[in-house]
Amino acid sequence: MKLRTVFIAIAIAGCGMSAVMAAGEPQEVRQGLMKGVGQSVGALVAIAKGEKPYDGAVVTASLETISKNVKAFPDQFPAGSETGMETEASPKIWENMADFKAKAAKLGSDIDATLAQLPADQAAVGAALGVIGKNCGDCHQTYRLKK
Repeated sequence: MKLRTVFIAIAIAGCGMSAVMAAGEPQEVRQGLMKGVGQSVGALVAIAKGEKPYDGAVVTASLETISKNVKAFPDQFPAGSETGMETEASPKIWENMADFKAKAAKLGSDIDATLAQLPADQAAVGAALGVIGKNCGDCHQTYRLKK
């Protein structure tokens, strides 16, 4: 059982990185980073809802992936990447890059604080998701185009 957990944790941690390494265009890179975040959040949600048992290795790997990806994310919006390819990035990102980067930094800081005091059970994972979700929602509300 523990070996399976380790493989799951490694897979979650690697999801974001492999997508980023394979990509070249900023839009592809940032989409890969967000897919890694989404998969990691999904793993945490499954634990918080009791769909999966609490597993510290999965929680750690998920939080580490989110932290790493969120810290790399703001650098994937160079001038000229506002258009082209399928993107949900709002032009507001380039209009207010400082706020966009501040929101990403806040999420990264909150994730790192959560990692420092790792949630020890299902309820604590749910509480951590409340903080993570608020950060994600604040940024998406302003800087993500709705389809």
